[in-house]
Amino acid sequence: MSVLRRTLIAIGLVQIALGVVFLIPGLFQTLVGLEEAPGWVDWMFVMFGARALGFGYGMLVAARAPRQNQSWITAMVGVQAIDWLGTAAYLVTGTVTLAQVTTAAFLPIVFIALLLRNRPAAAAEPVSP
Repeated sequence: MSVLRRTLIAIGLVQIALGVVFLIPGLFQTLVGLEEAPGWVDWMFVMFGARALGFGYGMLVAARAPRQNQSWITAMVGVQAIDWLGTAAYLVTGTVTLAQVTTAAFLPIVFIALLLRNRPAAAAEPVSP
């Protein structure tokens, strides 16, 4: 199995795991040691959880046929970049600690590097006569 396919599967599984965690009210805050948030935060987490499950599914679809599903790969590179920038900003301001963000401090960079380094060449467009 190629590095790209293994990477896509790993990202997909991480997204699905996060999606499940965010569907359970209060679980994320408890797992990372954050203070209790207002009730409306659980509403936002459920909506994010649904999107994480969708992106997890997309990564597993892309793992089966990376060349045909490059839009999923491109979208995940964007998601990971925003994740890392957001994490860095909240770390710098002291809103969260390194212990709380755990792998979010470095995993997005690893995922971006692996996705870009191993991305398949674009499929050739058919030329019409």
